[in-house]
Amino acid sequence: MTRTIRWPLVARRFHKWLALLVGVQVLLWTLTGFYMVVVHIDTIHGDHLVRAPATRPFDLAQLTPPSRILAAHPDASELRLQRYFDRPVWRAQAAGGAALFDARTGQRIAWPNESDIRRLARIIYTGTGDIVSVRLLMRAPQEMQSRKPPYWQVEFAGWNRPTLYLSPATGELISRRHSLWRIFDFAWMLHIMDYGARTDVNNPLLRVATWSAFAMAASGAWLLIWAFPRRKKKKKKKAAL
Repeated sequence: MTRTIRWPLVARRFHKWLALLVGVQVLLWTLTGFYMVVVHIDTIHGDHLVRAPATRPFDLAQLTPPSRILAAHPDASELRLQRYFDRPVWRAQAAGGAALFDARTGQRIAWPNESDIRRLARIIYTGTGDIVSVRLLMRAPQEMQSRKPPYWQVEFAGWNRPTLYLSPATGELISRRHSLWRIFDFAWMLHIMDYGARTDVNNPLLRVATWSAFAMAASGAWLLIWAFPRRKKKKKKKAAL
């Protein structure tokens, strides 16, 4: 006796079990995607937390020529004129890191201490909250895994927990973080299903979940299409009776 395969029943069970397996992830994709669309990306980046650097001209006649700085720092790959506590400085970038030189005297400037970092953070930050903590980190926290320490972490008071990260060598702003960014980072982790580095958008787990969701949608669409002719046949039978 040949047993007929009931394809609608097979498709219905296949669809049901796939929905149980990937339904939660599909819901997470929807919720996290909604958050990433609703909250503007400029807000996530924290552009509103920092002031734009002041642009004022330099009196080049009073400054040490860059050749003198290069002679003292021959391994420098880049030399840039900028301001440090409202005074002109030469910033020399080398493989080992950055260094600041007084642009008037040519003397190397010592790394900023905690007091200097507090002052610099207050100059950079646009808010009015008090500084809650200042720490020199030698190990990267989760929210700064993409940046190699050391760096200063300056946290301000406020519901958004605004936090600035500054260079230990120059006091320059490295990055900024706040609660909306941290929620975004967590949502991004759930969205791409990379629970470690949160950067791999083509990991095996995501590929399996994506194809499973596609199969669930395809089987559901097939069941929907299959249901229409049956309804028409039932109506014809009732009309004949």
